Amino acid sequence: MTTRKNSGATATPAKRPRATSESASERRDHLVKLAAEIFARKGFQATTVREIATEAGILSGSLYHHFDSKETIVDEVLSTFLDDLVARYRAAIDSGTDPRGVLSEMVRIGFGTLEPHRAAITVMQNDWNYLRQIERFDYLVKAEEEVEQLWVAQIKAGQAAGQLRADVDPKLTYRMIRDTIWVAVRWFRPGGRLNTAGLAEHYITVLFDGLATGERTTQQG
Repeated sequence: MTTRKNSGATATPAKRPRATSESASERRDHLVKLAAEIFARKGFQATTVREIATEAGILSGSLYHHFDSKETIVDEVLSTFLDDLVARYRAAIDSGTDPRGVLSEMVRIGFGTLEPHRAAITVMQNDWNYLRQIERFDYLVKAEEEVEQLWVAQIKAGQAAGQLRADVDPKLTYRMIRDTIWVAVRWFRPGGRLNTAGLAEHYITVLFDGLATGERTTQQG
């Protein structure tokens, strides 16, 4: 099949559109999310750069155009999660709400991360002991300590205000709350009977109101 040319006019070859910085950024974000899912599924140590590239449909060399190592990728996954989490916690604390209200909001924030940061939370649980041995991931321990301090300070403030029992250990209480929230990533499935908001409200009820009705039953001797 032949194409006609306009008489007296020179055909101008079509220009190939250049990749914009925005499209490159979107491509990079896609690769980070894809790699995060593989890390969560297989474990960080067991995942290779070639596996990430293969699943992305590119060559390993093309992946190195965006990242110099898989450590750089997981670094972005984890730092994004922790920066978001800590920023939200600080905002809740700075809101001026009373300690019990702040703690309730922090619970909501924690459960609210189970979907958008599911892969990061899973990686932290599965590969924590390995990653913390690498110098570039020193911030993981620092972030963990900062988060604990934020929670413990609010629990102590609640005790001082008479809103929380004075006979419970703040640090132990925080760690029980922490484990309840983060372990939920292993069994929570989006689309179930409760979404993360419903899950948070249920936990807040149990946390502050308990399971007992307040009526004591006597045991027969």
